[in-house]
Amino acid sequence: MNRFEKQLEKIKTAPGFIAALDQSGGSTPKALGLYGVPEDAWSNDDQMFDLVHQMRTRIITSPSFNGDRILGAILFENTMDREIDGKPTAKFLWEEKNVVPFLKVDKGLADEEHGVQLMKPMPQLPELLGKAKAAEIFGTKMRSVIKQANPAGIEANVKQQFEIGKQICAAGFVPIIEPEVDINCPDKAECEDILHTHLMQHLDDLAEDEIVMLKLTLPEKDNRYADAIEHANVARVVALSGGYTREEANARLARNSKMVASFSRALSEGLSAQHSADEFDAMLDSSIASIFEASNT
Repeated sequence: MNRFEKQLEKIKTAPGFIAALDQSGGSTPKALGLYGVPEDAWSNDDQMFDLVHQMRTRIITSPSFNGDRILGAILFENTMDREIDGKPTAKFLWEEKNVVPFLKVDKGLADEEHGVQLMKPMPQLPELLGKAKAAEIFGTKMRSVIKQANPAGIEANVKQQFEIGKQICAAGFVPIIEPEVDINCPDKAECEDILHTHLMQHLDDLAEDEIVMLKLTLPEKDNRYADAIEHANVARVVALSGGYTREEANARLARNSKMVASFSRALSEGLSAQHSADEFDAMLDSSIASIFEASNT
């Protein structure tokens, strides 16, 4: 098997979960703050991204972070462009850690309309995918958000995700399609019912060779997405923590059979820049163990 085939097989069949390490410009200060690095620790974006790369390098190089429990890691472009221990980040993840590299490709959210936030236009997507191919990235991730049970809005949200997802498939990647349902949505279960209908319609319309992943908010109805998990065009369905604590996210995840985690904040919860190496590794190992266990149901 070539590299892509080996990575696809791992994503489809191996136990484990996806580490979301893709906070970008807007969410980086919050991520650093939770890690114990205050905003006065940098004076420009370059310094801020240096600090977040140090945090991600510390996570990725930890002995507890490896392909035994972690399927893949989602990066953002700045991290893809950098190196870890002298190797480009994506190559380091696969060759040293047996972790499949993904790239966040969206450019953020448009303003809310019809109860949803679609993705902003991505005119540079072909160029970014070319760059990702050269960096040996396996798949991509793009996020939009559902805030109200508005059928027209949810239909437009899913349509946009799959239209761009097809472009990404055609470029030789496996896209993670992420129409997040806001956990604070007052009619969350109804949103998920409408979302489920449109997801299944679009999955059924995919060609045989168009393989995607889904990243979905942990649902109110357990196993709501069971049929999506079994769909021939779906490599894996992963769950986002969406603002739930790690404990709550793990509890919800464990009730959804064959759905695995793709946690960001819930993965790094409790990690601190002030930790010693042993303290940091012990905390990360505990996080990974709990998320792995909840994913393995």
